Amino acid sequence: MTHETITSLPPADVLGRAKAFFAERAPHNAAFVELEGPHFATFRGQGGEELTLAVQPGSAGTRVRASTLFFDQVIGRFFSTLPAGDEVDG
Repeated sequence: MTHETITSLPPADVLGRAKAFFAERAPHNAAFVELEGPHFATFRGQGGEELTLAVQPGSAGTRVRASTLFFDQVIGRFFSTLPAGDEVDG
């Protein structure tokens, strides 16, 4: 499933927060960075599950997209920790 939100944080801050959150704040569903770049990070869970996070700066803030088959609830929890961005991205 793909999840999406917009935040006022810059892309690097979103990725930094994601690395800490998925490694430390979700102990039963922990995931660790497998690959990363300036606008994405791919995480691997302890059972081999994958989570991909992409960030794209825009005029309304940073668009954050996450894709997974396992981490849906944890992604929702992570998104709830991000400050909101504007509703419209042009």
